[in-house]
Amino acid sequence: MNRQQVSSSNIKAIGYDVPTETLEVEFLSGWVYQYYGVSQSVHGEFMKSQSKGRFLNQYIKNAYPYSRVG
Repeated sequence: MNRQQVSSSNIKAIGYDVPTETLEVEFLSGWVYQYYGVSQSVHGEFMKSQSKGRFLNQYIKNAYPYSRVG
């Protein structure tokens, strides 16, 4: 999955796969997590948010199933 680098103190890059609604988050630590069933609109709001970490914690982390993939 292609990821787009973002400006964040904790997140390095974010990717999104439309057909599977999979959101991929690469952290500065090198860890990569995939979140499943994330709508395109939520991904869009995530990308537009001023604080990526706050958005992830508030709207994604405990709302969608996920797995660590890297």
